[in-house]
Amino acid sequence: MASTQSEILQNIKDLQPESLSIIRISEPVSASHPSKRSSDASSDVFESPSPASLEADLTHYKDLFSKLRFSYLEQVTKEKFLRAIVGDPPLIVEAVENTELEAQLAEVKAILKEQKDTVAALVKELERRGRDLSRRYEAVELQTTLMERLPADIKELKESIERLREQNAKPGTVDGLAQGMNLPLDATISFTREKQMELARLNEEVKSLRQDLPRQTKELARLAYGLELLEKERGEAVENAREAVNRRKDGGETGDGLEMRGRWLKGCEDGLRGLLGVEA
Repeated sequence: MASTQSEILQNIKDLQPESLSIIRISEPVSASHPSKRSSDASSDVFESPSPASLEADLTHYKDLFSKLRFSYLEQVTKEKFLRAIVGDPPLIVEAVENTELEAQLAEVKAILKEQKDTVAALVKELERRGRDLSRRYEAVELQTTLMERLPADIKELKESIERLREQNAKPGTVDGLAQGMNLPLDATISFTREKQMELARLNEEVKSLRQDLPRQTKELARLAYGLELLEKERGEAVENAREAVNRRKDGGETGDGLEMRGRWLKGCEDGLRGLLGVEA
């Protein structure tokens, strides 16, 4: 597998002996123009070319060419006119000849316009193909980079799998976790769904208990307050009982009413302690 991947990467690199860039494409043009120009376009286009700078440079030269063409036609027309005037004999053009020349000029202009349209269509097609090739080249470069990193990533993943298997094989591993770690893909997905459903159920129970917590807290506070009152009454009853015992020992009244009240309070206290689970 490793040798096959290496061979594929080497074949791709052989198909790309050197990287394409706008600098390499512009080297033939920049070699024929060693000197800088002073114009509105960027003057450092040959030092650090870019698509925007090259487009500005092309627009600049188109403008210069249009001005040069206009100057050339103007000079040639003036020269022909002067030669026709000062010639011996002077060149006289009849109206019929002008009409024929205008007809020929119209035909030539029509042909020229057709050729310009063809050239413009070719330029658009070349631009489209250039952008498409640029996108494909960038995609190939990205895929090549990913393929170069792929063996190391695969090796790292294999090491992680082996490490997890070793950890899972150690004694003391939780049975449920060990079972989930050794399942195939479909069973693992099913096991994960079951655990997620169980987790959702537990979350619902926790949510329900949290919602019921304020009511339970209020109930506990009410019972605690009642227990505190009973404790107070119990203390009073115990004190009264002690006084009654002392009076009985001293030969006083029996105090049966206080004794019965103490027994009743004692029974209430025992009942509340049993409900709340509080030991005496």
